[in-house]
Amino acid sequence: MKPFDDGCAANDEFQSAVGGAHRGELIRDLLRQRVRMPEPVPNYLKRAALTDKLTSAIRPGRVLFVEAPSGFGKSHALSAAFRETGRNPETLRWLGLTGQENDPGRLMALLDIALTPPRVTPRPSGQQKAASYSDALAMLLSHPHWNTPEGDNREGNDPEAGSVLVIDNIGTVANPAAIALLQQLAANTPDGLALILVSRKPLPFETHTYELEGRFNRIGTESLELTRSETFEFFQTAVSRNQLTTIAVEHLYSLTEGWLTPLGLYQRELESSSEARLPIQETFSVERFLRDAVLVHLTPGQQRSLRIMAEMEIVSDELFLALADAGCDHAFRPSAAAETGIPLRPLPGRGRWFRLNPLLHDWLQTPALDGSRERALRASRWFSERNQFPEALRYALLSGDMDESVRIASEGSEALLIGQDTASLLRLRRSLPPGLLEKSARLKIVYGWVHAIGGQFGQARLLISDLDDGNHPELVGRIDALRAFILRGEGSVDEALAVADRALQAEELSTQGQLVTQLVRSSALCAAGNFGEAREANRIAARLAREAGDGGSEILAVYAHARIELGKGSLKHAEQLLRTGLDTAMNESSRPARVGETRLQLNLVMVLWHQGREAEADRLLVTCIRHAEQTRDLGLLLAMALRVLICRTQNRLDDAFSWIGRAERIMQSWQVDQSVYVPVLEALKISGWLSLGQPDTAAQAMERLTPWREVNCVPEMFPMMPGMLDCLQARIELARGDDVKAAETVKGIRNNSGETLPFGLDIHSRLLESVVSWRQKGPAVAQKILATAISMAGDEHYISPFAELRSELQELLEKTWQQMPDTPFTESVGRLYGLSDMREQAPLAEPISDREQGVLELIAQGLSNQDIADRLHISLHTVKTHARRINAKLEVKSRTQAIVRARELGLL
Repeated sequence: MKPFDDGCAANDEFQSAVGGAHRGELIRDLLRQRVRMPEPVPNYLKRAALTDKLTSAIRPGRVLFVEAPSGFGKSHALSAAFRETGRNPETLRWLGLTGQENDPGRLMALLDIALTPPRVTPRPSGQQKAASYSDALAMLLSHPHWNTPEGDNREGNDPEAGSVLVIDNIGTVANPAAIALLQQLAANTPDGLALILVSRKPLPFETHTYELEGRFNRIGTESLELTRSETFEFFQTAVSRNQLTTIAVEHLYSLTEGWLTPLGLYQRELESSSEARLPIQETFSVERFLRDAVLVHLTPGQQRSLRIMAEMEIVSDELFLALADAGCDHAFRPSAAAETGIPLRPLPGRGRWFRLNPLLHDWLQTPALDGSRERALRASRWFSERNQFPEALRYALLSGDMDESVRIASEGSEALLIGQDTASLLRLRRSLPPGLLEKSARLKIVYGWVHAIGGQFGQARLLISDLDDGNHPELVGRIDALRAFILRGEGSVDEALAVADRALQAEELSTQGQLVTQLVRSSALCAAGNFGEAREANRIAARLAREAGDGGSEILAVYAHARIELGKGSLKHAEQLLRTGLDTAMNESSRPARVGETRLQLNLVMVLWHQGREAEADRLLVTCIRHAEQTRDLGLLLAMALRVLICRTQNRLDDAFSWIGRAERIMQSWQVDQSVYVPVLEALKISGWLSLGQPDTAAQAMERLTPWREVNCVPEMFPMMPGMLDCLQARIELARGDDVKAAETVKGIRNNSGETLPFGLDIHSRLLESVVSWRQKGPAVAQKILATAISMAGDEHYISPFAELRSELQELLEKTWQQMPDTPFTESVGRLYGLSDMREQAPLAEPISDREQGVLELIAQGLSNQDIADRLHISLHTVKTHARRINAKLEVKSRTQAIVRARELGLL
């Protein structure tokens, strides 16, 4: 483009076009410098998935809106995508707006520079005058260059075709006339131009028409934030230098939720500082970013409003208005704050409820605002009026009002306590007035439930031990209900069922007490493999929850139903139940019990892991771990076990053992009974040691589990534990070469009881049986058992047992791979074992028999027919017969060809 050479200012022609006579203030050459792409960030993390998502959305004639708060790397993600895909710079215009573009004349001048086609001479001032800025923009967009699909060798289906106009930071534009120009540009984007709008805030005009027309896409925070795996990659150098541990990186991801700029600043602090590492929220550059990106642009009243929001874990407009004081800007409520570009994320399905990014949430609470205790008490009463007891108790405790806290705890029913914030209740107990707990039988039962929910079964028993004196006949049913819950948690299935049946016969047992007891029965029956009766108990519990109008308990019933389907191996049905339950939880008008929602999420993670969908499971698991730690939910043990399993599947054994150690420390600090966590963590250690080739160390750990194995302890959250310990025992015996004992152990698993074997355990035991058969009877027998297991697991894509037993199955699968059924699941197993390439070889029409396999292996060793006859104690004629059949099956004519073909097929 030629320089503007008539001495006029850049926006003179547009002022004259609409009848103005004033000269502009900035010359056109200076404005032209504003149209350029940002410089790349040093050491930028390449994000292939995000680049693919961005480039696939950038299409001629369409609009892409990239929206996220400050610091999520919107501009850099786009510029990196353009550079990585090699887009021609001549087809790209990048316009970064400032507050000065509220002047529509200035904005129009910039658009004229950006939209003047390449190699086109700018029109002289005073020619083609328009009556308005809108007409002037219409003239620019009507140029043939932007409306000729075949121009510049463009192809309509090519995402790299045409030109791209990026308008960055459009949230700074507030003038209605300037906004109208942007809206016109979006509404009339020509066929030869892809338009990208970038902002911290929602667009100031409606877009639903463009969305319905299929030419508008939005990419938001959920796509821009780093994933967990990307966060680990981002800090890989720091971990290799021992500046961070993998646990520290996990914490960083959980705290920031992938907020890119704070993580990047923290990484630079680590590189430049040799002093002791500070927490990220206390690091100078991160604090400065949070202050500049969030607080600086707010008025004092808005800042106070935001800090009051940060006193709540989640906040709605209505709750905020109940807490706001005279120093607040009452118009700056959570919904309004979210629209200004503050990382205040709406909770899906909960209307106007929001939560702050955890990093910002923690930072805003230091130092505490004056009046925080009074606001906590008001929040407690606000939740109490809406029968939301977990939140009511939490904020009553924060307020320091013991009377209010005791009142809320005493009013909570059994089902509500199941969904209670255990951490808050335990804090309350430490603060109770001396002697109060001993005098109140009702409060003893409440805290019996609290300790049982937290895995402190010994303390729960001790607390209610003196309530059998006959002085509380009205509490007999409730005490039995609690005892049944304790017994089930300890893993005593038969006793739990007997006491639960006795509790249900008590006339005074409340609806909520019946509901919880039926859930205990369902869990115990499921652990016993009696899935039919378990489902019936679950149906009764769900009906009681609906009759009581208790959404939180109904979610727990959905969780119990999904557990039954998991036991049966119906992964797809379980996933459907869990997702439906989570959707129901999100659409409850009042917040459901958090433990119910977290347990649904955890079991969804389990389904995803069983199916090998680790990337989907990854992010959900981070949320589960954070919630469980905050509320002291025993589900944390399951969450950490799943994290160990994922690490081990990815062959990250050091990380797996780190997570086991972390789980062990937390269980001990929470004073959880050893019967709850020791078998689980020792089993995970045994599996890890077997993967490391240390069977003796694994055997020592198995010896330590003898007391639990002798009593057949079945933990509530790990119902397959006894059978899985037997599987680990068989694996230890196989690793030690004791095939006879391994065969006996596997046979014992298969014949363990008359009840239905849980599906996952069934697949595990069949796979181990195939390994034993291979060693004792040869590959032909093993292949049949293995093929059956693959066929059974294929319907639900139940691939986790194959990942677990990789070291045991690798060689057997290599030998029998060509004889496996050709299905999508088989291909998945092949990819897991690195056998996919072998599928290129056609399988044998007729498999090699066991005796033929033995002859083939001796042929491969170079033995003559006579030597083979002597070795196998058979006649020379028989050896020759086997050799002819081997050649026929392999479709070869000589011993040498047979050996080559057999190796190609993985038979040797």
